[in-house]
Amino acid sequence: MNFRLGHKKYYINIFFLLLLLGLLFGIISNPSLSLQSASQGILVWFNIILPSLLPFFIISEMLIGLGFIDILGKLLKPIMLPIFNTSGEGIFPLSMSILSGYPVGTKLTSRLREKKLISREEGNRLLCFTSSSGPIFMIGALAVGMLGDSRLGTLIIIPHYISMLILGLIFRFYKYKKRINNQNITPREYYRDINNSIISWINTKKSISSLIANSIKESMDALLLIGGIVIFYSVVIEILFNINTVSKLLNILDAILPVEKEFIKGIIVGLFEMTMGCKIIAHSNAPILNKLLIINFIVGWGGLSVHSQALHFINRTDLNGKLFMISKILHGLFSSILSYIFYIAIYKNYVHTTYSNNVDFISPYNFLDWFSVLINSSKLLILNILYISIISIITFLFICLMKKTN
Repeated sequence: MNFRLGHKKYYINIFFLLLLLGLLFGIISNPSLSLQSASQGILVWFNIILPSLLPFFIISEMLIGLGFIDILGKLLKPIMLPIFNTSGEGIFPLSMSILSGYPVGTKLTSRLREKKLISREEGNRLLCFTSSSGPIFMIGALAVGMLGDSRLGTLIIIPHYISMLILGLIFRFYKYKKRINNQNITPREYYRDINNSIISWINTKKSISSLIANSIKESMDALLLIGGIVIFYSVVIEILFNINTVSKLLNILDAILPVEKEFIKGIIVGLFEMTMGCKIIAHSNAPILNKLLIINFIVGWGGLSVHSQALHFINRTDLNGKLFMISKILHGLFSSILSYIFYIAIYKNYVHTTYSNNVDFISPYNFLDWFSVLINSSKLLILNILYISIISIITFLFICLMKKTN
């Protein structure tokens, strides 16, 4: 058995080595194309990813370090426990992912596990439904920028988030026998847990300056890694479609399948990199329903670029990366199915023949645009923290009221 596993790993390593050698040959044979694609990847990272995710990463690290998330988790335990079979800390990566998009939810879930704020089983459950795209990308970039119609945002964002919650309900039964403690939490236990968390928070002696420095360091390390992955996949995609064998394969598929070449190319690119794949599909001449079905799958799937980012954070813990990959396939499938249902029910007679490309992901650097993205991202973060805090207070007051009633 061990020999077979080792034999299989040997062939995987050989395949990966040949793949890297092929990529290296492609870069050497066409350096200008490689340089251009790498430059585009850098611009996407600097103009969009860096200002969008920087506030979420830094503030999240600080909140975890201060112990705020631990208190928040205890307050929201009565909500998250019966629905998703996780402790209240799970609301943090869930809400952050919904607002900011990939890969914030996965990073925060991994950080909660690293800090031992959640169990391994909880972490695996959370991984399956706290990884999503953000509303700004789905409505602003996809619906308005690529498809040219804001009304189509409904058919992207609603199926995406409903699928996310369905995954949470499905995976709540993952290792159900290993449920977290205090499944039937009593008001006394509820108050005791909150009181212990507050006392622990007060007694924790942490330097604010070191907390800020560590949060910035951790966040920049993560963002630099994400930038490297984005650049790498930008080069891989351009080199891949510059190979004659791949071009011939696309022509064969174009002749066999009842869809155009650009649509097929968009699907293949989308499996690697979500944004560019969706852009190619949106610009194809395929029917709008076909575009929506594939775009919803790709956005739910996330692309290998997003998965590489997520798996970096997951591999630092004892969480299950394979389970995460399975959940992303299901996310894409559920999103496509729901988008079809919503389209038939609401947009059956909708005709969409044109597109507009108002969003330029690789535009030159503009400080005002960069700063605007940073400010808007910070506003979303602050509103989200306030929103979660209000829900926590309401939950606490409700439990108090229930105790007095009883």
